[in-house]
Formats: sequence, structure tokens, C-alpha cells
Amino acid sequence: MTRKTVYKKWQKISTKKVDKIMEYFALDLPASKTAEILGIERKTINKWYNYFRDAIYRFCEKNKKEVLKWEIELDESYFWPTRVRWKRGRWAWNKIKVFGLLKRNWKVYTQIVPNCTAKELLPIIRWKVEKSSTINSDWWKAYDWLVDLWYQKHYRVHHWNNEFARWKQHINWIESFWSFTKRRLSKFNGVKSDKFYLHLKECEFRFNCRLQNKNLYNEIKKVVKLYYKFTQKL
Repeated sequence: MTRKTVYKKWQKISTKKVDKIMEYFALDLPASKTAEILGIERKTINKWYNYFRDAIYRFCEKNKKEVLKWEIELDESYFWPTRVRWKRGRWAWNKIKVFGLLKRNWKVYTQIVPNCTAKELLPIIRWKVEKSSTINSDWWKAYDWLVDLWYQKHYRVHHWNNEFARWKQHINWIESFWSFTKRRLSKFNGVKSDKFYLHLKECEFRFNCRLQNKNLYNEIKKVVKLYYKFTQKL
């Protein structure tokens, strides 16, 4: 594969232009805007954007076995595709349910779950969180059983009583991630169910780069190079 042609199946694009597409992707520019700036069909830009998302997803999946420790926040959130107008939060049964774990100042991990019961969440916590960690959560009933898993340092905030923090006891970081993710996804006016996990992992990756003060463009470039041989020359 020459430097002049990166992927003939889609369109003859120079490596320099692929680099620019990746740069605008890192800047979170819409595909339509990137297509306008570079003079490339939007369909081609969308394919490249999804290509980058797939690389990010593969990277996140490879590193999902990392155990989190120290100060951990737990929370669940609810997303598209179907919005039930008169139901919100945990009672919006038609929404996609996502469980999140966040190590403060370092990393967030997300997983789609069929429901937010103790049966679904506790195995994930046991797999991802070290026993000596300090866990912060709200009063969702699924977390009542954490003591049975030998997590002795478990602090909770009662949002229903307008309690959002008690010194270091809060889940503000993970809630910041949910806010960031929903704000990003809202610009797509809905995401197809089969593409949602790619977008979720992209948000996770972007947020982790922010937490770790890493250059997002450089990190995306590393991930794409790692998983796709034809971008080795980028």
C-alpha cells in the first residue's frame, strides 16, 4: 500500500488527508463539516469516522480487564434509542441501560447491561473493583449487597434528599461523564442500537484522555496504528 493511497475501496485519499480527517474527528467536528472543509463526500467521512470508532472500541475491549482501585464511583444511566416522554431515569424501561465505574482522576469504564439489578451489577463490581477500594454510590438498592462482597468502605449519598456530596463522599465525577456523553450523543439526534456501543466507547475514550491530560489526537493516532496495519505510515 503506497503512501498516496490509503484505502481504495472507499476513495483515493492521500495519507495527509486521512491525517486531517483524524484531526477533525479528534476535534469532534461533525462529518458534514469535515466533508465541507476537505472537499470529500460526507459518506466517505462517515466511513472513516466509524473506522476510528471501531479502533477505539477494540482498544477499550482489550484493556477492559484492568482492575480499578482506590477511590471508585458507581452509577447507572439510561440512553436511547426509544424515549418514553413521561418516564425518566430508572423508570424509562425502553432505554439502553449502562453501568459505569470510575476511578477518580484516572479512568471510567462502562458496560451495557440488560437491567440494573444486583444480579447484573454485583458481578461487574467484583470483577472490576479491588476489595480494598473505597466505593462511592447513591442509594440504589442494587448496592445494598456490596457488604456481602467484602467491600467494607462503601459510602452513599442520598440524591432524593437533595444530598449530593458529603466531604469526599459523592459521585460527581461519574455524573460528569454521563452529562458529557449525553451532550455529545444529542447532536446525532439519536444513535442506532447497533452503533450505540461504538459511540459509548468513543465517549469513554475521550473522557479518559481528558482525565489523564492526554492529547486526544495523538492517542487516537496510536490506537488506529495499533489496530490497522495500513495506517502504520501515518
